[in-house]
Amino acid sequence: MHIEKVTRFTEEIFEAVQRLVPLLGAHKPKPSWDDLTLLIDSGTSTLLVARFPAADSPIAGMLTLALYRVPTGVRSIVEDVVVDDRYRNRGIAKALMQTAIEIAREAGANGISLTSNPQRTAANQLYLSLGFQKRETNAYFLPLKSMGNVPKAG
Repeated sequence: MHIEKVTRFTEEIFEAVQRLVPLLGAHKPKPSWDDLTLLIDSGTSTLLVARFPAADSPIAGMLTLALYRVPTGVRSIVEDVVVDDRYRNRGIAKALMQTAIEIAREAGANGISLTSNPQRTAANQLYLSLGFQKRETNAYFLPLKSMGNVPKAG
């Protein structure tokens, strides 16, 4: 297995992401070429891809790690972890997560956050096995694209 940090956007990466994103759920929109170019060039997000079984093999999975600074330190969050159905149960998600953990550690993050649907039993078991702890908190989301009038500050 080979895990790589995407530093150059290619047609292969685009096609792989287009194939993998729908596996995250029907509500997830496929990113455009421009969206992915911005992601890779952002400086705050890292797209990791997994190739199986070797470095010259097809892309079997992906993960995005966001790193950002706040007044209290460096934060990190893992998003969009997905492995192609054909390659599951081979340690690919674990290898992606371990790579993300190391990148966050090297960047000075004090921890990594992530969310996972409770129905994704295998994914939740993986996160717990890697040392993630379930947090008791309220999760909120404000859908900006569908809102007409959002109250303004001040």
